[in-house]
Amino acid sequence: VHVPLVLWLKHFVGSSRGVTAVRFQISVAAMDIDLLNPCAKDQRDMHKLKRMIQSPNSFFMDVKCPGCLQITAVYSHAQTVVLCGNCNA
Repeated sequence: VHVPLVLWLKHFVGSSRGVTAVRFQISVAAMDIDLLNPCAKDQRDMHKLKRMIQSPNSFFMDVKCPGCLQITAVYSHAQTVVLCGNCNA
């Protein structure tokens, strides 16, 4: 989508002739996306270093044991099974 941009340029041509106004029309392409206000879904899908505000994909979460109801902090990208410290469930 091209948006016309009209510029007026006042051209000074010596003191005897005065001021002449010249009109220029420039075609400016509109952006398909808003760079200042990105969509939250688009930011979430981007690589963690290419987001507008860099943030990690991983997090810590509190998991409650169903047997003894003890709460344990577990890493979201854990590669090993985390057992309860009290009842080993």
